[in-house]
Amino acid sequence: MARTVRTPEEAEAALRELPGGTELLDAITGTPGAWVVGGAVRDALLGREPVEVDVVLAPPAGADPAAPLEAFAGRLGVPLQPEQTRFGTRTLTTPDGLVVDLVRARREHYSRPGALPEVEPAELDADLARRDVSVNAIALRPGEPLRAVPGALDDLAAGVLRILHPRSFEDDATRLWRVARFGARLGFEPDAETAARAAVADPATVSGSRHGNELRRTLAEDDAVGALHATQALAPQLFPAGFAPRSAADALALLPREEGRPGLVVLARACASIEAARLVAWLDALGFGAPERDVAAAGSRAVTLHPLRSASDAAGIARAARGAPLEVVALAGGAGARRWIEELRHVRLDIDGADLLAAGVAAGPELGARLQRALDARLNGEAPSREAQLRVALS
Repeated sequence: MARTVRTPEEAEAALRELPGGTELLDAITGTPGAWVVGGAVRDALLGREPVEVDVVLAPPAGADPAAPLEAFAGRLGVPLQPEQTRFGTRTLTTPDGLVVDLVRARREHYSRPGALPEVEPAELDADLARRDVSVNAIALRPGEPLRAVPGALDDLAAGVLRILHPRSFEDDATRLWRVARFGARLGFEPDAETAARAAVADPATVSGSRHGNELRRTLAEDDAVGALHATQALAPQLFPAGFAPRSAADALALLPREEGRPGLVVLARACASIEAARLVAWLDALGFGAPERDVAAAGSRAVTLHPLRSASDAAGIARAARGAPLEVVALAGGAGARRWIEELRHVRLDIDGADLLAAGVAAGPELGARLQRALDARLNGEAPSREAQLRVALS
């Protein structure tokens, strides 16, 4: 399906509408060799709101390499921060809150498949040519024609994702994740060569932790399930047998805003058909820590979720849910999970161990059992007051 691609002037106007966008473009205009590149230009040309802004500096040959960076930061009125990556990236935040990644134009060389690239300063065209897909290899500078790799604007209009050279996935297998995410986010499809090379790419050329980082980014997408579907369709070899992305809308609706981890809910639902030991081994290999791994594994197991679903009263719901991560409770679903998340997990006793010790109860397991009995009664509405709770605990 053909897309409407805006003119460079319309794209520039869209960038100026961002908070701090006018100041950004004015700083680019005043800095020789400065260009907005990548996703921000792509999105502005498509009429989408840019979510990340990258600026590349390609100063004239022989210029002081640090001077353009300092000049650009000075024009934005922000200090130049130390390098954040081995590639020299500097992240700047304008007074209006616009986050800008600033980097020198570079070319890359891969000493072996999957190795981190060796980089050296280069001109803008070489910087565009090192990127992942053609629609991300477009640069904008106010008052000048767009710069892009050949065919990039045609691909943008056609909704096509095309890698820029045959060794792209061989050089960096994490591009499989990124291409799939772009496709899901934009509604684009890989061209035939990109799809064919993705299908035979070897994920093992890069470390599991790098794949794990890409999986986390995929799970952070607005439509994480769609992004997983797109990734599995492009490169099924990234996932173990049984991996099946499916809707988690019911569980996500139960997850409290700002408390739970939606990505783990989506991951657990997708992993429900993977044998438990295989699932844990896969997540370990991706560098998922024990808290993430255990939530994904427990949340995917029906046997873990059954006690909460079968609880018959408030105390039973609490016994089944207490200590379980919110994501696992949300995946259990049903009225019990909703009641625990919205109400019961906040219920507390008005008495504590000191009250029982003062009443003559000996320290030890019996103390905890009496408090639990009082809490059960409180949850079931049988001991709403402090006096009633104490009476139950001492009975």
